[in-house]
Amino acid sequence: MGIRVLQLFAIFCIAIGATAFAQERAVPSSRQQVMFSYAPIVKQVAPAVVNVYAKKIVTRRMSPFAGDPFFERFFGSSGLGGVTRQQMESALGSGVIVDPAGLVVTNAHVVKDGQDIMVVLSDGREFSANISLVDEKSDLAVLRVDTNGQSLPYARIESSDSLEVGDIVIAIGNPFGVGQTVTSGIVSALARSSLNINDFNFFIQTDAAINPGNSGGPLVDMNGSVVGINTAIYSRDGGSLGIGFAIPSEMVQTVIAAERNGTPIDGHKSIVRPWVGATGQTVTADIADSLGLNRPAGVLIKKLHPASPALQAGLKVGDVVTHINGREIRDPAEMKFRLATVPIGEQAQLTLMRQGQSLDIEVEAAPPPDNPPRHETILEGQHPLRGAK
Repeated sequence: MGIRVLQLFAIFCIAIGATAFAQERAVPSSRQQVMFSYAPIVKQVAPAVVNVYAKKIVTRRMSPFAGDPFFERFFGSSGLGGVTRQQMESALGSGVIVDPAGLVVTNAHVVKDGQDIMVVLSDGREFSANISLVDEKSDLAVLRVDTNGQSLPYARIESSDSLEVGDIVIAIGNPFGVGQTVTSGIVSALARSSLNINDFNFFIQTDAAINPGNSGGPLVDMNGSVVGINTAIYSRDGGSLGIGFAIPSEMVQTVIAAERNGTPIDGHKSIVRPWVGATGQTVTADIADSLGLNRPAGVLIKKLHPASPALQAGLKVGDVVTHINGREIRDPAEMKFRLATVPIGEQAQLTLMRQGQSLDIEVEAAPPPDNPPRHETILEGQHPLRGAK
């Protein structure tokens, strides 16, 4: 009798499992089950995404051999000699409002040297803007918009550390100047660091279509939060091949904080990042084996500056940095990025492997020493470098 009951119970469990499986694979039975849309997220974020138009005066040297096919073979169309001419060029990009008072984040390469900058909202409103901070090292810039007392829509910025490969993201911008455009994709890779696009080389890779004109626009997660600023694409012909790169929001937040707290110098604010005074190399499989590590990961410290805050905190040559503030470190680019996002004056916790032992040290985020003091001069005279500092 007991065996019979067990058999009936087993058949019942199998039937329940089969029913659940059938329900998972069932044809949608309602319009709500069929429809899945990013529209609510777009409605939330798109009003804060702006088109950025910047005019720049570019000085070009016109060659006396321009137009002559024989001499252009040797000197090029802008070769030796000739006269200089100034031309007005227009740059097109995107940006995102991060403060209702009129704070806009975009790419530095969109607005650098811009003299007449205009931002256009999705509802058609136009505002003039001034460059408040340009950080070429991260390729980020902050604009201040003259709102005339109007409150602007804005998007919130959240940490990109919660992203995982495979997460759905959307990109919003103005590709090729056709107007505001939304594209979707997934996070293709995190901590991409082999690109040489900016000084930090630490990017979110996505297959959401990004094209010229998208630069400076936001990469948005499914919570409607900005997790990155679209900045570059890998392309053979200038169009999207499904390989785009965004600057993580952690770097964006450091630039915004510098703009809000910094002191203007020559009309623009600047950002000061921590100086560690340490150089290292990626831990390869051979290095990991020689150091007795379980796998190749982290940064092997090769050299420390005598004035290095890390040296004073106890870091030694031969140590392997595995984590910074709890975040795993895979290569020198990631170590540089993580340290660059620590505010000056705060402590960064470094987890090390030393002679097979794990230990933690705290390193103060200190500005680079100005020693010896810099000596600045303005070049004078009649030559191409006149006026350079």
